[in-house]
Amino acid sequence: MAARETNPNFMNGVPELLILRLLQQEEMYGYEIVQAIRNRTAAVIAVGEGVVYPVLHALEREGALRSRRKTVNSRSRIYYSVTPRGSHRLADLSEAWSNLAAAIQKMLTGGQHGEAIQ
Repeated sequence: MAARETNPNFMNGVPELLILRLLQQEEMYGYEIVQAIRNRTAAVIAVGEGVVYPVLHALEREGALRSRRKTVNSRSRIYYSVTPRGSHRLADLSEAWSNLAAAIQKMLTGGQHGEAIQ
């Protein structure tokens, strides 16, 4: 039986986590984020603009990101950066994903994980 390449439901929250992490390091525009995710995950995770832009807009509406228009090399782009609310959201998401990854690793190595994953 062939293994699945992706599980869209399992990947819920991953683009948000990765976007917040990238933008915590430096402000970026949408397509730059798409490329950074692909490059920094060695193309294991490749999300398109159709995923990135809705996440950016939702995070901005929630106050987790701020945006500003900036002209670089005669091109006007919207750059995003993380707000204090976004940093808090990133910390929460990072903790949840670290716990999940640890639990999965325990299962793969035959151990038991002490806490229930929420």
